[in-house]
Parts: sequence; structure tokens; C-alpha cells
Amino acid sequence: MEPEYVDTPMTDVVTQPAKRRKKKSFVWEYFTIENVGEGVRRACCKQCKQSFAYITGSKVVGTSHLKRHVAKGGCEDLSTLESDTHHKPMASLIYVNTRFLSFSPYFNSPIGFKPNPTPLLQETVLDHACRLHLGSVIGFSSVFRRLQLSRSFCLPHMETPPMESNALVSIEMEPEYFDTPMNDVDTQPTKRRKKKSIVWEYFTIETVGAGVRRACCKQCKQSFAYSTGSKVAGTSHLKRHIGKGGCAVVLRNREQHDPLTPKTGPISHTPKRRYKSPTVSYSVFDPDMCRQEMARMIILHDYPLHMVEHTGFMAFVHNLQPSFNMVNFNTVQGDCVATYLREKQAVHKLIEGMPGRVCLTLDLWNSHHTTGYVFVTGQFIDSDWKIHKKLLNVVMEPYPESDSAFSHAVSACLSDWNLEGKVFSLTINQPISEIGLNSLRGLLSEKNPNILNGQFLLTNCFARSLSGIAQEALKAVQETVKKVRDCVKYVKTSEPVEEKFLALKQQLQVLSAKTLLLDDQTQWNTTYEMLLAASELKEVFSCLDTIDTDYSGGPSVEEWKLVENFCTYLKLLFNTASLLTSSVVPTANTFFHEAWKLQLELTRASTSEDHEISTLTKPMLESFDNYWKNSCLILAIAVVMDPRFKMKLVDFSFTKIYGDEAATYIKIVDEGVHELFLEYVALPLPLTPAFVEQVNGVTGDQKQEDGSGNLTNGLGLTDFDVYIMESTSQQSKSELDQYLEESLLPRIHEFDVMGWWKLNKVKYPTLSKMAHDILTIPVSTVSPRSVFDMGMNEMDRCRSSLRPETVEALFCAKDWLQFEPIESMNFLVKMEFPI
Repeated sequence: MEPEYVDTPMTDVVTQPAKRRKKKSFVWEYFTIENVGEGVRRACCKQCKQSFAYITGSKVVGTSHLKRHVAKGGCEDLSTLESDTHHKPMASLIYVNTRFLSFSPYFNSPIGFKPNPTPLLQETVLDHACRLHLGSVIGFSSVFRRLQLSRSFCLPHMETPPMESNALVSIEMEPEYFDTPMNDVDTQPTKRRKKKSIVWEYFTIETVGAGVRRACCKQCKQSFAYSTGSKVAGTSHLKRHIGKGGCAVVLRNREQHDPLTPKTGPISHTPKRRYKSPTVSYSVFDPDMCRQEMARMIILHDYPLHMVEHTGFMAFVHNLQPSFNMVNFNTVQGDCVATYLREKQAVHKLIEGMPGRVCLTLDLWNSHHTTGYVFVTGQFIDSDWKIHKKLLNVVMEPYPESDSAFSHAVSACLSDWNLEGKVFSLTINQPISEIGLNSLRGLLSEKNPNILNGQFLLTNCFARSLSGIAQEALKAVQETVKKVRDCVKYVKTSEPVEEKFLALKQQLQVLSAKTLLLDDQTQWNTTYEMLLAASELKEVFSCLDTIDTDYSGGPSVEEWKLVENFCTYLKLLFNTASLLTSSVVPTANTFFHEAWKLQLELTRASTSEDHEISTLTKPMLESFDNYWKNSCLILAIAVVMDPRFKMKLVDFSFTKIYGDEAATYIKIVDEGVHELFLEYVALPLPLTPAFVEQVNGVTGDQKQEDGSGNLTNGLGLTDFDVYIMESTSQQSKSELDQYLEESLLPRIHEFDVMGWWKLNKVKYPTLSKMAHDILTIPVSTVSPRSVFDMGMNEMDRCRSSLRPETVEALFCAKDWLQFEPIESMNFLVKMEFPI
């Protein structure tokens, strides 16, 4: 640990004062200097009175051997003194934390230090009930790195065992010392001490005369005084040259390569000393960047904005970085809105570049204020045929039950994003009156709002429909479900009983790998998983009363059979809903396979000779029929746009479902596809290559020589090509008919339907535009984490107390920051059709 020099600027060695420098090393608290002869001085330990070499003439031995004497137990009297005070050995702390002491703000002196930030972090977690894994959260870790002055303090993780009284003791921060023991001046090597200051990475020493050396900057080649004879100028002025923007070359390189360094202004908190380390790099504290990361943390993890005014959090941040001016509620609210506006520019640019139209979903949230919030999400395809799903607006509706609530939210979205005339479909998560439907139809981009019987306005969310069916089915068997839940609760809430249960399972050799779990009654998938696991372990429950007299007995044999049948049909709903929980966006053709198989299975079960099964599935079929009748046409047209199935799968599935009446429904789909195709034929086609050349100007191909060597104008041939196309188009088949008559593609796994249309858009210019929009239609309005919810989403009290603009900024920014552009999902379509 090299002592710090006086900060007096030194442009030349002649300007230095003649007085002796002040000794700042901590070892002089334990040593005194004694003159033992002319030009010879020795350091004497205050405790054990042992003497060590210090100065002989102009040669200074240094303090490394003195530090070892204090820190490594060389002084027995000092060790005895420390053990008597019942404290952790001071010298050990000094030695371990020597490197940290050189720039840490937590230490007043090498002996007494302030508490490290770890207890304050624990206090913050306890005071405000923060999550235990806060230290592992990405946003919080990013803010922590911005706040800390150095890399010496490590943020604790939940898996890390608790440290001793001082968390810094176990961190490897030991400075580099000379390995040569120094008890006398005669044993010292004559070689020069190793230079460890940070400045020597930027400077070289040049000899300019007898006993005169100067430090030359490697970047700008500027020269500074270093030593004249035995007088050393030090390195403070060299540090200022590098750290405070004196060197233009270093400053320019830092701005280009170091994102943590401020673009303007001098750099503060430059360390006086740094030891070389291959893995630890020094970063400059940037308060503006820290505020951005704090806003990002709050947005990503739904932290309350008022957390910045919590006492524990403020104390933690202050001890972590005292120079950071803590922000208040209004400031962090403005930072969050600024983050939203910055991200909105990128999303706006993406929407402006989309070649097709956008499909919107409307999801209504309730709040304890009786106001509603309509979440408007847009789904579209970019020019590279990649699907994007973005939350566009969160509109507060004072009267969510009114007929104009949804139309007002859509109008606000269209105005905000300039989407007038670009909306292809609307999907709503709840029933709506006829007046509300008519107001929404006027916002669609189709010239004929009644095309396909108005089914571009989907009033049934697929996820909500499945949850509604599951909820009705659970009500029908709620007494049996309650008995099973009580049995599972009895086992899971007592550790001795659970041990008996597992021992009995092993004794009965039950092969089930399921684990018993209590269900969350707001998520129907957890109830299904609980029933499924319990039904596989029914033998263990039936025998449990033989080893546990307190167990009152579970469901009867008939009730266990009902649970098994119930799980069989609930599994159909579970597998279908699980497709909606993926983070990637499935195309609309995927859900036709799931919907028609579900419709077929429920139809067969409702007509079963088993009265119990038919009674159980009839209500489920009635609920799903409502969704199937309103959405089957759109889903069928979407699967026609899949070159692996086209109309063949529609013919096959409808024959299975409707029997002799299948021809009528197949005809409706065929007419709907052709009707929609004619709407796209009326739209302008993209420019052909010949017309593109005409627009771009005359090219080398426009002027050609005929057989006589004369130049002919290529424009005449272009007109001729147009004439040929118009004259033959009436006799040739349409793109749609050609597409339907071609053979089906092999049903390979990982088939990218969007990629296929991208490759064939030149062959089918009109039909590809139609597929572009049809395959993008979303069937669900809820987020993946809310697919299994049995109730409507509700805005929490913290968010609903904010201004509507702030609520929109927080939710939209979280959606944009959390998800990258989403690629279309390549589903594995199982062709295991029921026979």
C-alpha cells in the first residue's frame, strides 16, 4: 500500500516545497521512528519495542515489512492486546481490507470502520417486506452496480450462507506485498520497487538529463515532471491528467467505449490508488444512469413508486453511495414516464414499417375504484414476416359497463398510433351489447363490415372460454373436489403424516411419480393437477386410515371413479390452454386443430351411454358450442392458409363433427375463403420488377438493340407484358384456385408457415397478403400468466391510485422492455385424429 502524496499540482520538480511529506500509512499508528546514527533511522514497534530498518541515507526501505509485522501476528504483544478486548483481530482486518481501505467510503480509519452495507440491505428487506430474492433480481442488481463506488462490495444472493460479523473479511482483497523479508537494511535488494499506481498504465518514464526523469503520456505525448535527483514529484498531477479530462485522447476513447462514463464534464471519484487485477475494473459513478436503472427496475418488477421514499431503502442507498442525491416520488414518476416515451419511439417506428394490417385485442381490468382499464394489444407482422405482439395502450374507462367503453379505447389507440384504416380484426374478452358491436365494426379496415358475417369481430376470447368451461365443470363436482382437497390438505399440512403417507406408498408399490400439491382455487389448472395426482394415489389414501387413526377416510370408490373421468375431459381443456402460455405467439391455424378435436370429443362424450359421463360433459359441450359457432369460420380459413392441410383438413374434421350435414358447413368455409380473397383482389398489388425499374428511372435493360441494330424503347415491351397479363387473366385460374389444387406439403415437424408464405409471395402476391393478415389474428386477449385465471384481472390499489398516464406508461414500458421481437411459433401438429 503506497502512501498518498500531497495533491499540490507539480508541473516541474523545482516548484515542490522542501518540507517533509506527511506520513499517511496506518502502520505509523503502531511504530515510531528513531535516529540511530548519521543518516540512519529505524522503525520501533510501540508494543513489543522491536526495531526494523527504515532509512539509510537517501534509501527508503518502505513499510511492507512493518505491515507484515502488524497484520500477520509478528507482534505478540499486539495479538495479546486484541484478544483481551474480545474483538476480531484488528490487524487481520487491516491486512484483509487493505486494498478496500484505499478508496472505500465506509472506513474512517484502518482501525475503526462504519458498518458495511449488508446489514442495511437486510434492514431494508425487513422494514418494507421486499422479496427475499431481491439481490438476484436483474433490475435491482443493475441499480446496485450503478450506485457502488467500487467492485469490492458484492451483492448477497439468497443461496449464499450468512457471513461473520464483517462481510468484507471473506472477500479476497489482499494487496500485493514484497515476498522478501526485511529485518535489516543490509538484506534489502537494490532493485527499484514495483510501480503499482494506476497512472503507469498511461505513462512512461523518460530520462532527460543527469538525475532528471519525466513522465510522458502514452496517448497525447505530453511530458510532466517526475523526479530530480532524490526528490520524487509523485503521481497526483498524473492522475489528474488522466482522470479529470486533461488528456483529450483518453477522454475521447472513454466516451466511445465505456457506457458508464459521463459524456461531458470531469470525472469524479478517481481513486488515489489501484492494484492491478485481471477481473476487476474500475467504473465511474454516473447519477443519471443510476436514475434510469432505478426507473427500469421499478417498471420491470412492479415495485411501488413510493419505495424511493421508504426509510430503509433511502438509508441503504445512502450508505451504498453517499454522493447520490436520492429521488422522491415525483422524480421517479417522471423518470418512468421518460423511459416509456423513449421506448415508444422504437415501437412507433416498428409499426410504421409494417406492410400489412394490425389485429387488436381488448382486455378489460377491474379496480376497487369501480373504474375499468382497457388493455389494447396489437399483433402484426413486420416486413421480414416476424410476428410482433405489443401492448399499445392502457385506457382508463370511468364507466366500463357502458356500450361505448371498448369503442372509446380503440379510437384512442388508433389516434395515438396513426392506425386509422389499418385494423383487420378485434378480439374481446367478454360479451358486449349489439350497440357496442356496431360501434366497433365501424372501426375495422374492411370496406364491408359484414364480410364473413362480421366474424372479424371476435367476441369470445379462447382462454376465457376454456376457463369458463372448466369453472362450470368444477361446480358440478364441487363436493367431490372438496373431499379430495381435504385429504390432500391433511397430508401436506403435517410432516409426520406426510412421512407416513410416503412410507405407505412405498409399501404398496404405487408407481405414480406425481407429487401432492394444494391447489390455488383462482387457477383451475392447479385444481386439475391436484385431482390428477390424488387419483393416481387413491390406493394410498384408501389405506391411510390403517396406520393413522386420526384420518377420517377419503372419497368413496364411486367418487374416485368420478374424479378419474373428470380429469380425462379436463385434460382436453388443459392441453389446449397450455398452448397459450408460451412466450412466443402461435399463428391462428394452430388452434383449429385443438378446437375441432375438443368439439368432437365433447360431442361424443355427451351422447355416451354412461349416464355419469354424459351428465358431466353436456354442460361443457354447451359452453364450448357458443365459442365454436362464433369462431370456427375464422379458424377454418386460417388452417386453409396452411399448405400442409388447406381445405382437406376442413373436409375431414367437419365430416367427423357434423356427419351428414358436413357438406353445408364445408361450403360455408369455401365460400368464405373466396369472398375474402375477392376483397384482397380489389386492393392494389405490390409493384412488379418491371414497374419498379420504371419508377426508379432508366436502366441498362430499358434500351435494347433489335435485330437491325436499332434501339427500341423498353417501355413498349412493358405495356405489351401488361396486355398479355390482362388478356390471359380472365381465362386462367385465380391464385386461390391454383393454391388449393396443388398437392399438400409433407407434414414435417417444425414447419414455419410464415416462412413458407414469405418464400412464395412472388408466386402468390395477392394470396400472401391475405395469409399475412389471417394468420396473425389472435384468439386470446390475456397474457400467458393469466390463461388459467377463473376471474377477471383487477388493478392493484397502488397502480389504480396513480394518474392514468402513469399507469399506461408503467404497463406499456414493462411489456416493451421485457419481451424481444417474437418469432412465430413452430408447433408440432399431432395428426392423431379420433376415429
